[in-house]
Amino acid sequence: MRVFITAGEASGDKLGAALMAGLKRLVPDVTFTGIGGARMEAEGLHSLFPMDEISVMGVAEILREYRHLKARIRQTADAVVSQRPDVLITIDLPEFSLRVARLVKAAGDVRTVHYVAPTVWAWRPGRAAKMAAHVDQVLALLPFEPPYMEAAGMRCDFVGHPVVTDPIATETEVAAFRAAHGIDGPMVLLLPGSRRSEIARLLPIFQDVTRRLHAARPDLRLVLPAAPAVAAKLAEEVPRWPGTPLVIDPRKDDGSAKRAAFRAADLAVAASGTVSLELAANGTPMVIAYDMSWLSRQIIGRMLRVDSVTLVNLVSETRAVPEFIGNRCRADWIAEAALRVLDDPGDQREAMRLTMERLGAGGPHPGERAARAVLDGIAAAATRH
Repeated sequence: MRVFITAGEASGDKLGAALMAGLKRLVPDVTFTGIGGARMEAEGLHSLFPMDEISVMGVAEILREYRHLKARIRQTADAVVSQRPDVLITIDLPEFSLRVARLVKAAGDVRTVHYVAPTVWAWRPGRAAKMAAHVDQVLALLPFEPPYMEAAGMRCDFVGHPVVTDPIATETEVAAFRAAHGIDGPMVLLLPGSRRSEIARLLPIFQDVTRRLHAARPDLRLVLPAAPAVAAKLAEEVPRWPGTPLVIDPRKDDGSAKRAAFRAADLAVAASGTVSLELAANGTPMVIAYDMSWLSRQIIGRMLRVDSVTLVNLVSETRAVPEFIGNRCRADWIAEAALRVLDDPGDQREAMRLTMERLGAGGPHPGERAARAVLDGIAAAATRH
């Protein structure tokens, strides 16, 4: 079995690696080509080019990088068409993935699977119908997503979210982390994003939040686990911030320090995204903040169909997590909310528990569920033909 699989960011690399591992267990002779990061490469992928070349988010950012992205989209589609795999699996990053799928379908009949349903429940609901012309199957991470995809004519399988299987630090590991860094009081995580475009926009805001937190609570220990794509920049800049935040550099950490920090923290101030689920898995209360360019803010703001973009709020069907998005992404408001949640997390803990339950905690591994869904979709399509 030949699989062409693509991912363009850290979360997609994680999903892709788990899916690849699941396919390898079920189909021992499977081979992989495509685009991915270190995790997917460790499962046997040869990447056409570094995946961070296509990790761009936001309308203005995509417009700025459009020519380069268009070339990579064409290169990827041409590779799929020439190789004629049994299935093309694109992971998240719809601006790239769905354009590749469209070109591939225009040139032939390779089965296409898209992993991570676009957020049509949040904005631009018409995307589902457009996808249906060149996507055969969708693998959904959230339990409420399949009806949106199925209504547009695609098969959609809820496969669970991989966050429910992430390793959680033990109390011994937490104690060792705190002791190693001399942390004997309250601790706050700072998580300003994993993409270069996010960091450019959010870092000044997070720096101001840090200043305000340190001024209000000098006893707080501030810790910033850096994402690989932005580690060098953060390691250089953040230690000079007020309170001298501790930067966990992934180039020097096997992941154990980051896990311990997530579990040890009393609070996190985080950019919007899947990191909110990682925090929920660790039972760490949070405040969410995110901003984008003026153009992206105007366009997306007019299209948004939900009153929250935080996944914990949406999956738990609560609004327990404070969020500051777009023009509300102000350091003074964020810091004030962070101090309030630090003193009283309110009903966040129950919302986090419910979120993990609904995402599949305690059930089959999402990577295996996704692999079985892909194979079942291939078999069903073969039967119809």
